[in-house]
Amino acid sequence: MELAKPVFPALPQPKEDSEDWTYPMRREMQEILPGLFLGPYSSAMKSKLPTLQKHGITHVICIRQNIEANFIKPNFQQLFRYLVLDIADNPIENIIRFFPMTKEFIDGSLQTGGKVLVHGNAGISRSAALVIAYIMETFGVKYRDAFTYVQERRFCINPNAGFVHQLQEYEAIYLAKLTIQMMSPRQLERSLSETTETIFLTA
Repeated sequence: MELAKPVFPALPQPKEDSEDWTYPMRREMQEILPGLFLGPYSSAMKSKLPTLQKHGITHVICIRQNIEANFIKPNFQQLFRYLVLDIADNPIENIIRFFPMTKEFIDGSLQTGGKVLVHGNAGISRSAALVIAYIMETFGVKYRDAFTYVQERRFCINPNAGFVHQLQEYEAIYLAKLTIQMMSPRQLERSLSETTETIFLTA
């Protein structure tokens, strides 16, 4: 049974006047895609409100674990819409489970003309992994291409080894999910029937 392949938009090309990376930029946020920013907590602190408003930020994804909750906080809940995620920067953390809700939140913001900042503590591992996953699923690119795309805009990113492994696995997961979404009820029923028959024959 031949199925239609998902069609993805092209990744936006970098601006010609993009800045060369300097070490202090790791303490700031960078625009990865039009309307999608990645940065550290220092870019979302109370003192940074003028900068956030200047860039038109309307939504914030705040990533922390319980022990960080005392100092990594949603500082502007009256001004911005927040998604707060409890994620440890640990190679055994299951970060894949957060990819769908992150994509839904970012898409919801961008589709209404909003702009999103994704931040953890340093803006290097957890938040970078979520942004990479978003780019993979939105534009249909492999992990390595998505990583390179993000790193060209925020050079200091470095997801931990466990997150990298999960991101590499996620490519097959999101493609399978998209394929199922594109299938008609009849195609889905036929595919399930063929899968069941294969399992029966190889059992």
